[in-house]
Amino acid sequence: MTYNKQLAALGLFDAKVPRYTSYPTSPQFSTGVQATNFSEWLGAVPADDSVSLYVHIPFCRRLCWFCACRTQGVRTGDPVQSYLGTLLDEIRMVAAALPSGVRLNRLHWGGGTPTLLNPAQIATLAGTIADGLPFAEGYEFSVEIDPTEVDDGRLDALAAAGMNRASMGVQDFDPDIQKVIGREQSFEITAEVAGKLRARGIHSLNADILYGLPHQDTASITATTEKLLSLGPDRVALYGYAHVPWMAKRQTMIPEQHLPGSENRLGLFETANDLFLASGYNAIGIDHFARPDDGLNRALEEGRLRRNFQGYTDDTCDTLIGLGASAISKFRQGFVQNAAATSAYLARVRDGAFASARGHAFSAEDHLRSRVIEELMCTFRLDLDAIEAELDRVPVDLRSEMARVHQKFAPFTAHSGSLMQILPEGRSLTRMIAREFDAYAMSASGHSLAI
Repeated sequence: MTYNKQLAALGLFDAKVPRYTSYPTSPQFSTGVQATNFSEWLGAVPADDSVSLYVHIPFCRRLCWFCACRTQGVRTGDPVQSYLGTLLDEIRMVAAALPSGVRLNRLHWGGGTPTLLNPAQIATLAGTIADGLPFAEGYEFSVEIDPTEVDDGRLDALAAAGMNRASMGVQDFDPDIQKVIGREQSFEITAEVAGKLRARGIHSLNADILYGLPHQDTASITATTEKLLSLGPDRVALYGYAHVPWMAKRQTMIPEQHLPGSENRLGLFETANDLFLASGYNAIGIDHFARPDDGLNRALEEGRLRRNFQGYTDDTCDTLIGLGASAISKFRQGFVQNAAATSAYLARVRDGAFASARGHAFSAEDHLRSRVIEELMCTFRLDLDAIEAELDRVPVDLRSEMARVHQKFAPFTAHSGSLMQILPEGRSLTRMIAREFDAYAMSASGHSLAI
């Protein structure tokens, strides 16, 4: 906390900036990119390429009040079964549009709550994907798991389908905080599910926790972190709670008067951060931690760490295909997002068309700035000479911008020639520094606090 006055002077405790899981960020998407672009870009994937696939299941049995994801509550299985039938059609359409020989390197089911699918639905979805896109050697298949919405039958079905990594949402283990955020999930049931996953040979476990929740203090986040550490996850995401009730109406249920202030949020992060480091985890980027033998840590050491819509990743595929309502795809040529509303998504696919509704075609400058921002977010270091050597064309020289950014954020940065580094004491400023290289106008109202 020694540097708080300097950090405050730079605006850290008031700034709202993107998380930069993409560049450009999704507010820059437009309807100028549509299904024709999606189809063309699928067809342009090299025939010997490996791709990644994200499947969005936008349903939850309960709606957690803290969540800002695109989800909807369901009380019966009928909407899920109806959606699944259309999703299978979309999978077949995408597989038919891809060149033969393309393999699946990464598969992730997210939501929502993918584990509300029953065993038969899990088998059908996994089988349809495998029929259209065979797994590549060394593939990774991960699923977001709600420990309160899974049983032995579903875990058996997921293991049989080839799942080899599981991601469990935790948020916080304090029962009072759980009630306030609408996410009651005991430590005991979380530990039980972790044990059942490992018993089925799924030894790669991820977990997410949040800081900045109402009523959180040093004691509560210490207790939550220590309980999580006792489960031995391979990697952890420590996200700052993003309070955006103007975007996620359910967050109006969160009592704003009990949210910690920005300086306290930084203290909560530092408390959990120190506990992870003391327990042998390595810091990955701004908000992830991994065991030394985890693939995420190896990717950092080998210069392969990347950032995408799921956060930090060791996935280096050039193509990420998003399926389902609101899912976003990334191609070499640009981003494409499916219709966000489930009803609009269903209507388009049932008409035999791709559900693409908007996106962004990359310019040469986008490619350059994207790599600059990604390197800052992943390694806290920027080597313009190295990045320019990766690109076919360098449309703008960013050296003067880099010098300006260093001047603005010194002494939290170091700069020499084509190199700039964010120093350890300035890493909480990373998203703000990345924003300096973003060429697009930005409304702060659409983003979360910088810390």
